[in-house]
Amino acid sequence: MRREEKKVIIDSLAEKLQQYPNFYVTDTEGLNAEKTAKLRRLCFDKNVKMVIVKNTLFIKALEQVNCVDEQLTGSLKGTSAIMFCETANAAAKLIKEFRSGSNDKPTLKAAYVQECVYVGESQLDTLATIKSREEMLAEIISMLQAPARNVVSALQAGAGQKIAGLVKALEERGQN
Repeated sequence: MRREEKKVIIDSLAEKLQQYPNFYVTDTEGLNAEKTAKLRRLCFDKNVKMVIVKNTLFIKALEQVNCVDEQLTGSLKGTSAIMFCETANAAAKLIKEFRSGSNDKPTLKAAYVQECVYVGESQLDTLATIKSREEMLAEIISMLQAPARNVVSALQAGAGQKIAGLVKALEERGQN
């Protein structure tokens, strides 16, 4: 491969690193053509971009965007497939779903998720349960709305009469 071709690949990878906040480094070695096509189709359906890369070129792309980590680069051995995703847990869920169909690949080498590095297959369950930013915001909004919802439902469920009775009793007490 010529230097110009390598530069184009490095620039393309660097662009994806800047575009997607999360990426997973996986090992897909040993998957046959049928299983690889099935994995690529699943990636497409789940909005995960999968790219098979040369480790040295990916390291250069990481250097280009100042995202070099020793643990991360240390995991780049053998065949590597990089899965880029917007949602933090999308690729982890995808890997678990794909492997539930009697596949033992892809295996997780490392992941860069929400500006943290996770190394090793043992981190897959942790990554699959990480909540995305959108899920966290939805949960916070739901918690903030709960007290108001309780008051409104109490008023609508006939408690309005009880509250009116309490207010009237308090007014009478204040007049005495």
